[in-house]
Amino acid sequence: MTELGPARAAPGAGVAPTAATPSFIEWGAVFAGAVLAAALSFVFLTFGTAIGLSATSPWPNSGLPARVIASLAIFWTMVQQIAAFMAGAYVAGRLRSRWQEAAQEEVEFRDGLHGGLVWAVGIMIGAALLMATAGAVARTGAEITGRTAVAAAASTTNPMDSVLDTMLRPAAATSPRSPSQSGDDPRPQVSRMLSSAVAAGSLSEPNRAYLAQLVAQRTGIPQEEAAKRVDEALGAAREAANKARRAAILTGLVTAISLMVSLAAAWWAAVKGGEHRDNAIPATFAFGDRRRART
Repeated sequence: MTELGPARAAPGAGVAPTAATPSFIEWGAVFAGAVLAAALSFVFLTFGTAIGLSATSPWPNSGLPARVIASLAIFWTMVQQIAAFMAGAYVAGRLRSRWQEAAQEEVEFRDGLHGGLVWAVGIMIGAALLMATAGAVARTGAEITGRTAVAAAASTTNPMDSVLDTMLRPAAATSPRSPSQSGDDPRPQVSRMLSSAVAAGSLSEPNRAYLAQLVAQRTGIPQEEAAKRVDEALGAAREAANKARRAAILTGLVTAISLMVSLAAAWWAAVKGGEHRDNAIPATFAFGDRRRART
C-alpha cells in the first residue's frame, strides 16, 4: 500500500477564523450625536439671534439696554451649547453597543468617552459652520442693532474711526475754503501715530506738537484747543484699546468655561443614555406615560 503524504489544504480551508480586534469606539454613534448637536446648536443660535434683535431698537428709550442684551446673549450662548451637546451625547450613549464582558464602571467610562467624542467632533463641525455663516450673520446683526453691545462686538468698524472723527471735526464757523477741505487725508497717519502712542504708553512731545498743528490746520481752531483735542483723542484711543482688551478676555473666559461645562454635560448625558439603554428605559418624552397606559 502506498503511503499517502499530507494532503495540501485548499487556500483558506481549515484555517480558524481570526477574531477581529474589537473597537471600543463606535464612530457611527459618535457622528450621529455630533451632527445632532451641531444642528441643534445652529437652530438655537438662530432662534436666540432673532429674539435678541427683536429686543433691540434704533429709537431712543426703547428696547432693552445694551448691557442687558449682552448678558442675555452670553447666557443664551452657554445654555444652548450645553443643551445641544447633552442631546447629542445622550443619543451617542443610547446608540452605542454594550460590551457584556466589561464591568459596570468600564461601561460607564466608555459611554462617557463617547459623549466626549461627540463634544470634540461637534466643536469641529460647529467651527466649520461658523466660518461659513458667522461673518454674514455678524455683519447683518451689527447693521440692525447699531448701538447695542452685541452689534459693537460683531461690527467690523475700527473704534479708532470715531476718535478721529471727533479729533478732526471742523469748527462750526469754518468757511467752505477751510484748510480742513484741502490736502490729503491725514486720518491714516494720525491713526498710526495714536496707535503707536497707545502701544508705547505715551505720546512724544514732537508728535503731540505735530498732531496739534495738523488738527489746527485741518479744523481752523486755535492751537491750544487743538492740543487739547489731541490729548482727548489719545485718552479715547486708550479707552477703546482697554475695552477691546476686556472684551477679548471676557470672550475667552466665557468660551473656555462654556466648553468645559459642555464637556462635563456631554459626558454625563452619554452615561445616562447608556444606563437607559442597558435598563431598556424607553426614550419617550410627553407621550411616554400615555403609551405605557395604553399597553
